[in-house]
Amino acid sequence: MQIKNFYLLWQQIHLWGGFTYISLLVWILPLLLFNSGNNSLMAHDEGLYAWRSRMMFESGDWINPWSEPHQKTPGPYWLIASSYKLFGISDASVRLTSMIAGILSILLLYEIGKIILGQKVAWLAAAILNVEFLWLQYCRLGTPDVPMICLVLLAIWSFLKAELNPKYRSFYSFIAGLSFGLGFLVRSFMIFLPIVALLPYLIAEHRRHRHLTNPMFYLGFVVGLIPTLTWIWLSSQRFGNNSFEQLFRFVFRLGSNDRGDHGILFYLWNVPAKAFPWFFFAVLGLVLLLRRPIPRYQLILVGFPVVLFAELSIFSTRLPHYSLALYPFIALLASVGLDWLGGIFSKGIRGVGSTDTGYRICTGVGGDKLISSSSDLKLPRNLSYAFGMLGILLVLAGIVAFAVGGAEIRKYASVVLALGLGWLILPLVWLGRYRFGQKFLTARYWMVGWLIPAWLALACICFNGFIGDYNPDVRAFLRQRAIAQILQTNPINFVQVGGKTGVLLNFYTPHHGKEVQQVSELITGSYAWISAKQPALSTPHRVLGTVKDYQLIQLGSEK
Repeated sequence: MQIKNFYLLWQQIHLWGGFTYISLLVWILPLLLFNSGNNSLMAHDEGLYAWRSRMMFESGDWINPWSEPHQKTPGPYWLIASSYKLFGISDASVRLTSMIAGILSILLLYEIGKIILGQKVAWLAAAILNVEFLWLQYCRLGTPDVPMICLVLLAIWSFLKAELNPKYRSFYSFIAGLSFGLGFLVRSFMIFLPIVALLPYLIAEHRRHRHLTNPMFYLGFVVGLIPTLTWIWLSSQRFGNNSFEQLFRFVFRLGSNDRGDHGILFYLWNVPAKAFPWFFFAVLGLVLLLRRPIPRYQLILVGFPVVLFAELSIFSTRLPHYSLALYPFIALLASVGLDWLGGIFSKGIRGVGSTDTGYRICTGVGGDKLISSSSDLKLPRNLSYAFGMLGILLVLAGIVAFAVGGAEIRKYASVVLALGLGWLILPLVWLGRYRFGQKFLTARYWMVGWLIPAWLALACICFNGFIGDYNPDVRAFLRQRAIAQILQTNPINFVQVGGKTGVLLNFYTPHHGKEVQQVSELITGSYAWISAKQPALSTPHRVLGTVKDYQLIQLGSEK
């Protein structure tokens, strides 16, 4: 009786409207919060955003605290500087806005998926997005990428809600335009890439939804541009037309430079690698949707990522994080593919060695019926066994690494073990259901068997500091008692400090002195960061410590 009452209580909780959001938050938050107990910023670009925001916050000049017009819109600096104002200057404050935007993005993706694909597949898509490696990494970085994507998803959700609720069409259209306008504040001209990717939906489906002729959409866009236009106007009072021209020059440089020798095929291998294994489920989902298009929303679900992928490939500057806007749609498409495989799993196979050569009907997306041959029906079994074998190999490799490796190797081994043990779930669920007749092992357990390994591996990655502690050498050096005491009680000068390490030293040095070209310009007794590679100094000084390519020195003593 108690078991029955517990089951009824669980059913009531599961039917509660807020349960889905609670379950997603339980899934999301640990991966955002797990860490090794130590954090250090990524030198580029996170360190730059952190340092520039600190300059704004400490100077009180939130328009342009630099000596020349800036090449980027100030949205990300304002967000991080506001976080400093509320919570103080720290690594956590730098990353807080991206974490919040990441949570909102996953909830928005769930709402978008619920409208297009239904609640079950929408939850699966949101869960998949959270365990895509590159997405999780940038949710824990103080950069503007995830906040911009959050605004894009808000705009798409608003378009869909405007279609479903004609009574509130003006309101939702205004929110969509506002999102794009604020997107320019956050990510400058990069916001136009997702806007262009939405044009097939906005134009081809215009006769039905009429978003492009809704004046409230354009009003929202103009209102969203007001902060950026105000910033440009105030900055131009100081620097003239160069303030606006600098934005265009920066985009032109990005569009004409090939950084890192990344050719036009860069994203064809980088995205599958960073979204493994979900990219391959997404390809399956894409094929299914091409066979059975989603009425009304095909140009969002399929058209948007295809056009955006083409834009990113054509754009000359190709970097992994530029593709982040694809990842929510990879999750949506992957959820379609995984749900289809789950439908096949539920139908089952008549045992190993079956001579079944007929056809079966499997439930497809949106309730459509897709005809699947017996070869299709073997897909879940073969995938389960293949990843189960890979899991065994990873477990063995992890055990060996633990046995013979040092402390650093064991950190990596824990990730390998977590992933390997997780992938063993897949064959165990399959064998439990179809070898041992455990009918409670439904397709839901099998699909969870794909999510759990990725979650466990990412949890180990976060817990070991692989995500979050990007420069442990700099962190450890600055935390030495003698060094920390000097930094906290004295202004530190900078002598031609640059590069990635220089960005970190700028942010982590509490009290800045002068920026000079020569040590001889500083007074005796003062402290300074200098390059460790420069020629020997003739000025008497004492080296207090060296971190990477820089030394902390005190002038006036050679002891």
